[in-house]
Amino acid sequence: MNQTPVAPLSVLGEVMEQLPRGAFLTVKHKNRVNTMTIGWGLAGVVWSKPVLTVLVRPGRHTFKLIEQAPDFTVSVPLKGTLAKELGYCGSHSGSAVDKIAECGFTLATAEDCHSPFLAFPGLHFACKTMLRAPLNPDLMDPSIASVYPQKDYHTFYHGEVIGAWRLEE
Repeated sequence: MNQTPVAPLSVLGEVMEQLPRGAFLTVKHKNRVNTMTIGWGLAGVVWSKPVLTVLVRPGRHTFKLIEQAPDFTVSVPLKGTLAKELGYCGSHSGSAVDKIAECGFTLATAEDCHSPFLAFPGLHFACKTMLRAPLNPDLMDPSIASVYPQKDYHTFYHGEVIGAWRLEE
């Protein structure tokens, strides 16, 4: 596969168009690697740096890993691809199955990033965790409460984009 570096902010339109259909958040802590489907996120400039923000609920297996990991990766499939894999990784827990193996993904390493990324055609981002911010329900608009009937509030992980590239076959 051909790997072409990209300016992170130059591809945000593509990322935001795909995100509601899903992307993959991958994290490694010690020898344990897990990926999960995300459909929510933010991207922009914070602290004068390009930043991706991902949200993880405390009940997710990935939460245990990302809380300990120094970084994470986000892999965004090309529009309309990997729908089956996105569905699988969004409905199975990494504590019960090896989602990476079950989906037939290949892991690849990113420079200066402990967490690997999923090597498929698409956009990929290596992110150094800059801030872990648990959602405080006391500061949340009441109209959002219906998203949290179990009161399992997300933690926001703000990651400085330290590498971004497009993989093509």
